[in-house]
Amino acid sequence: MDPTLIPGELMAMQTGNHTVVEPVRPAKPSRTLLIGLSLGYFMVLLDMTIVSVALPSISRSLHVDLSGLQWVTNGYTITFAALLLTTGWLSDRFGGRRVFLWGLVAFGTLSGISAAASDLTTLVVLRLALGIAGALLLPASLAVITHACTGPAERARAVGSWAAITGAALAAGPVVGGVLTEAVGWRSIFLINVPLALVSLVITARLAPETVRKPRGGLDLTGQVSSVIALGALVYGLIEGPVKGWAAADVLIAFAVTVMAAAVFVRAELRAGDAAMLPPRMFGDRGLSAALLAGLMANFALSGLLFVLSLFFQESRGYSSFGAGLAFLPLTLPTAINPIFTGRLVGRIGPRRPATVGFALMAVGALVQAPFTGRSALAQAATVVGLTLFGFGVSFVLPALVAGVSGSVPAEFAGIGAGTLNSARQVGGSLGVAVLGLVLGLASTSAAGTRFSLVIGGVVALLGALVSGSALRGRPSVQGR
Repeated sequence: MDPTLIPGELMAMQTGNHTVVEPVRPAKPSRTLLIGLSLGYFMVLLDMTIVSVALPSISRSLHVDLSGLQWVTNGYTITFAALLLTTGWLSDRFGGRRVFLWGLVAFGTLSGISAAASDLTTLVVLRLALGIAGALLLPASLAVITHACTGPAERARAVGSWAAITGAALAAGPVVGGVLTEAVGWRSIFLINVPLALVSLVITARLAPETVRKPRGGLDLTGQVSSVIALGALVYGLIEGPVKGWAAADVLIAFAVTVMAAAVFVRAELRAGDAAMLPPRMFGDRGLSAALLAGLMANFALSGLLFVLSLFFQESRGYSSFGAGLAFLPLTLPTAINPIFTGRLVGRIGPRRPATVGFALMAVGALVQAPFTGRSALAQAATVVGLTLFGFGVSFVLPALVAGVSGSVPAEFAGIGAGTLNSARQVGGSLGVAVLGLVLGLASTSAAGTRFSLVIGGVVALLGALVSGSALRGRPSVQGR
């Protein structure tokens, strides 16, 4: 191997009648490269939470009702969730570095255009497109990190730092969104992505090595298209049902399409076998199904309550955008700090007990707030206590579910398993916004809708504790390691 080749340069090796393109590994990835890749991931996750506190401002500016705000939130997560596995296939097929750079250019450009949106339809279409760009970035960034780090210990540290961005983005989103919305206006929450994308693009274009382009089979197009249609039609029915009426033709058609598309998806995956987007053989251990269901429930409660409480804080309690962002700190700070401890705990005792305790904390955190939706000091204290418990619960649940998935799938499906967990979580987030937004819209007052939403979120978290405690699999690492 020629040591004079620069990162990202490829070598062709002849094996039999085939030429395999083998990328050159750098001796050791630089810290700057890790920062560049993590910036792209941070930007994708930031976009999921930064919008929440800007929703009332968007509503006033574009004259958007509750269902429109649900589409602003869900437009991003629908395409992000539905396309994660396909973009993982693209990363394997065309190389992680190349796909990551495509995603950065698309995400930065679309974010800049989103800031100029003048109506709801334009903004929602751009949010759908941003979800596609975000889905390109997530698996590709992990592929580049995995390839750049040759040693197991070095790779574990790099992936751990990359994964820690999840908590940082969740913590930063509401606060940064509140500051920008208050000081500049809601359009600035999209413009912030432009310099982040540019910095990441410059770093990764110069330093990122190319990954192995694996000779994978054809894309599971039937499974991919049917999954997008099923999820989109379900969310459409849940959001538009209260507005147009549950007996409206397009709402009934949406639910019928959901059922048909889901049936097509299941049939396509069973027929495709190991070439499927979700290979059926992955589900030989019921622990995987439990982890995916628990991941869906976790994000149902988290994303749904972020949506509802953001509106409640600003419309019922009269907080400014910045004040609403600060009000979420008791929830978001534990998710940025605690996963380091949780990861070690899961390594020692396995994922079941941390996940179960985490869901129980989430449930108590949601339910303790439900009776207190006024403006009294007691009500605000209940909010702080409840959000703190909820945030610590999330910080226990998410690392445990990652371990539960990795311990439940065959080694050859480890990457698909991790992608499937991410997809399940984002599907749960979309359903949480749709269902709790529905509850909010049907309630007589904002306070009543918030109470019902907190109860539903708490009950879903309790069900998550039941699923985790009874079916989540995974064993601890070797003797406390």
